[in-house]
Amino acid sequence: MTLTSKAIQEAAKDFRYLLNRGYPRKATLELVGNRYALSSDQRHLLHRGVFSVRDSQSRKRKKIPLKAIRNKDLAIDGYNAIITLEAGLASRPLVLGDDAFLRDISGLSGDFKRTEKTEEALQLIFNVIKKVKPRHTLFLFDAPISKSGRLAEEVRGRLVQEDIPGDALAIKVPEKILIGFEGVVATSDTAIIDQSEEVIDLAGHILRRVLFHRAKPGAPISLIRWGKKRGSLEKT
Repeated sequence: MTLTSKAIQEAAKDFRYLLNRGYPRKATLELVGNRYALSSDQRHLLHRGVFSVRDSQSRKRKKIPLKAIRNKDLAIDGYNAIITLEAGLASRPLVLGDDAFLRDISGLSGDFKRTEKTEEALQLIFNVIKKVKPRHTLFLFDAPISKSGRLAEEVRGRLVQEDIPGDALAIKVPEKILIGFEGVVATSDTAIIDQSEEVIDLAGHILRRVLFHRAKPGAPISLIRWGKKRGSLEKT
């Protein structure tokens, strides 16, 4: 069974239906996953991309256009943005969720290791920051992930080099700063989005506007998205 099989389409439809009726997310995913004999990857796809109408609409209202962060403080969920960008750069599958946020479905966050794509991902982020000019940019990295301190130090150096007001920190629980941050938060993490006032899908913006638009016909960009018919999937 592939990520875009008919069974996944039907499972997504059932999962969304039950979520819209208030069933608990974790138990519902297990129920639907068992019903359709889904693999762990397929269940992760549903978890990352399917939400109730209520949750989706709430997150869409919080999502602001990139140009709206000019002269505002910006906090970036560092690994969230980098891992999503690396997935797109490496042609790994991405899912466009019901809530209009783009997410990777690799599940690599706790096992992040720097690759040749990391530098490219960082450069794409810096290009956007230089263009939109937030008042102050704060990168936050999860300290428990190996070499986070080194990555934060590198990003601080680049901020100085690029003359961008900002800082980069590796802290044990970045959510303590991201949640309740008095400014704009860049993340696709649902728990953070749900407790924030203004959010941008930074990695999603870059992958849509930069990579997808510059790709040649037939380029291996792997995007899974829910079609107009609920539960249907398209891969382009």
